[in-house]
Amino acid sequence: MDAPRSARQDFAERLGFALDAFQVQALDAIDAGQSVLVAAPTGSGKTVVAEYALDQALAEGRRAFYTTPIKALSNQKFHDLTSRYGPERVGLLTGDNAINGEAPVVVMTTEVLRNMIYAASPALDLLAWVVLDEVHYLQDAYRGPVWEEVMIHLPAAVRLVCLSATVSNAEELADWISTVRGPTAAVIEERRPVELQQLYLVGDRGSDRLHLLPTLVDGRPNPEASRLDDDSLQVRHVKGRMRVRRRLYTPRRVEVVELLDDLGMLPAIYFIFSRNACSEAAASCLDAGLRLTTAEERDRIREIVDARLEGLAESDLAVLGYARWMAGLEAGVAPHHAGLVPPFKEAVEACFVEGLVKVVFATETLALGINMPARSVVIEKLTKFTGERHEFLTPGEYTQLTGRAGRRGIDPVGHAIVLWSPFVAFDQVAALAASRSFTLTSAFRPTYNMAANLVQRYAPDRAHHLLNLSFAQYQADRTVVRLEARLARRQEVLRSLQAEATSPYGDLEDYRRLLIAATGGRDGAPPSGAPRAARAEVEAAMARLRPGDVIMVHTGRQAERAAVVAVAERRGSPVKLRAITSRRMLVTLSPPDFLQPPHALAHLDLPTPYAPNRQSFQRDVARMVEKARLKGGADGADDGTGGRRRTGRRELDRHPVARDPDLDRRLAAAAQAERVAREVRDLEERIRGTVESLARRFDAVLRVLEAWGYLDSWRLTASGEVLARVFHECDLLVADALTTGLLDDLDPASLAGLASCFTYEHRSSEPPPAPWFPSPKVRKRWEEIARTATELQAAEADAGLPLTRSPDPTFVAVAYAWAAGERFAEVIEEEELSGGDFVRNVKQLIDLLRQVEEVAPDPRTRRTARAAAEALFRGVVASSTSLS
Repeated sequence: MDAPRSARQDFAERLGFALDAFQVQALDAIDAGQSVLVAAPTGSGKTVVAEYALDQALAEGRRAFYTTPIKALSNQKFHDLTSRYGPERVGLLTGDNAINGEAPVVVMTTEVLRNMIYAASPALDLLAWVVLDEVHYLQDAYRGPVWEEVMIHLPAAVRLVCLSATVSNAEELADWISTVRGPTAAVIEERRPVELQQLYLVGDRGSDRLHLLPTLVDGRPNPEASRLDDDSLQVRHVKGRMRVRRRLYTPRRVEVVELLDDLGMLPAIYFIFSRNACSEAAASCLDAGLRLTTAEERDRIREIVDARLEGLAESDLAVLGYARWMAGLEAGVAPHHAGLVPPFKEAVEACFVEGLVKVVFATETLALGINMPARSVVIEKLTKFTGERHEFLTPGEYTQLTGRAGRRGIDPVGHAIVLWSPFVAFDQVAALAASRSFTLTSAFRPTYNMAANLVQRYAPDRAHHLLNLSFAQYQADRTVVRLEARLARRQEVLRSLQAEATSPYGDLEDYRRLLIAATGGRDGAPPSGAPRAARAEVEAAMARLRPGDVIMVHTGRQAERAAVVAVAERRGSPVKLRAITSRRMLVTLSPPDFLQPPHALAHLDLPTPYAPNRQSFQRDVARMVEKARLKGGADGADDGTGGRRRTGRRELDRHPVARDPDLDRRLAAAAQAERVAREVRDLEERIRGTVESLARRFDAVLRVLEAWGYLDSWRLTASGEVLARVFHECDLLVADALTTGLLDDLDPASLAGLASCFTYEHRSSEPPPAPWFPSPKVRKRWEEIARTATELQAAEADAGLPLTRSPDPTFVAVAYAWAAGERFAEVIEEEELSGGDFVRNVKQLIDLLRQVEEVAPDPRTRRTARAAAEALFRGVVASSTSLS
């Protein structure tokens, strides 16, 4: 009799391909009843592990949830799982959609699951498995804490499948999950399913072709690329004059596309960290006459586009620039960024997946999990503007972008191409390509809503215990262990140095004080064993000096006078002095050049014209310094070098410690002990700050809530119960507006406009337009919200908490107009908004209004919020939630 087939055999047969070793390891952990963390490159097949857990739940008659960080990924995963299990067994829950929510397998955003947990939803009763996709998102500053809340608060019997990009500390994360939830296997796969070739593309004015070079040769920077980079300047002689210009240049976008086409390296994703630049790149290819598609491909592109855009009116398409966008798509090129409405982006994604669009110019948002692998990935720049400054890509970001290169089962190799830039040396490019470091760091922090839910559900000691279970605290504790070990070693060194710095002849510290008073040591050099003043004191004294002040400086082994000629104070940098010595030396001095705070011994009127770099000026100043009469008289009683030094030396010679034959060694040990003691104090301070930071922040949040009437001892007030159900970046502000009636007695369009103050944030470098309000009542309500925000920020500053983002009225007019029924074209053209920004902000507003519908104390406000959300959900907004 044949043995019964196992679930593993059935699963492998349905897959139709052999499992990789890391997948087998992960499935073994699931069969053993463990949770599992799978850290593997993009496209390596992590999802197979998740599907095995889902199969187990279905076989047992239990439920499984599949969570993703963003709605677009939830929609995509809903499609995938519906194809696998059938529509009757798969549901979807996001802010936009609720489809078959009672199904045994439900796809949702991680926030939805967190809200279920806090609401003690009965949907959790039969839950066996939760898949946390893209779990490396837990380091996201705003949304990351949600992952940790879910892991900490899920019922103990629920097991996890955590899917992550390759990270350096996967074992640490798995150890933490084991601590919180029980045995968790770390399954790590570093091998990519398709080999990645790292390339460097350089434009050369001295050649008729682009240079495409391997970035690494035998794991090291390519010496040929290094030589080319070093020889980047070109010298030309024009009419007898020498001119220098760069020989190398950043290859133009059209050039790059043509080269990739010639080399058979398309399709490609071309990353440009600017929305406008992405659209301009696609337009430049179209204008250059590039045509990368066949007639049959163009027919299929039109079919896909017609299906995706069927819900948009002709007037909507016109204002969105449809004709130009469609022409590029038919030519095989397209932009992909947040400024596009979702139907446009979805059409681009569908065409690219089918191999119809050959080049997509995209911002880094495309790297966030959307399934769009390519043969090649191009990165135009290794720096991106964060809104405040340009920052270099991290190894993790670079890995995320290049992870798209190479289609499993299609491409034998994937290509990651970085373009030459005058602002980034080749060595930096090679270091990034060779880096394997991507450490996951927790972004967990207590919020007002989190605190309200902890108070509502747990006793004080239990709530603090749950905070201590966070990955943030786990990492902090491990950090403390390392710091404590280092502290113990440095304390031992300090004790040894202090013993060595003890003289049997007398008080060495007293001798050191006399030594510094004498200032000079042998030949006027600063004594190595003299105690050094605190850096802050030295900097403050340096900042008080003015051009013309005479001070004492040490140059080599010599102490001499010098006249200050410039004082440089730059924010974030130490104070620096430029001075001319009595020996006509122009020197630059920083705080480490002074043992003690410098002070003015005299003041000179510097020669005119002011020209410190000229030899004549330096000669004149040196002569004036020599002749300057120092404060305290000719005997130099206060100059630190004359009579006082002679007096100090006599005292030193008479001091009993001067007879110690090991004096030099003891002075050196004392100086070193002083430095080690400072290091010990710094370590102790770091340990205190690390251990107490999370608990301090939670207690500070509780104090604010109590002061604002949301908490009475360890009990939520009526306002606090509202706060516990508000999940928003501005949670306390929203709760305050609800509980004080600021959102009551408004018509739906006015409520939509006023509520947009919490969801919209003006991010342009250009100043926002003056806000418009539909009525004096709405204006007054806005002013009260703004005043409350100012008071809250003041309370947060006093409590040492990060400040809640200020509400922004810029979107009021847009939200009101759209909710009142104005046409999309009119709203967009008048407000100069991109279609994508409009849709994204309206959808965020709808999410908030649906919360208001659930939690507003006044039933009339709930009804108004529902009406406002329904009025906003139309036209291009409704079309942007397509699941087809």
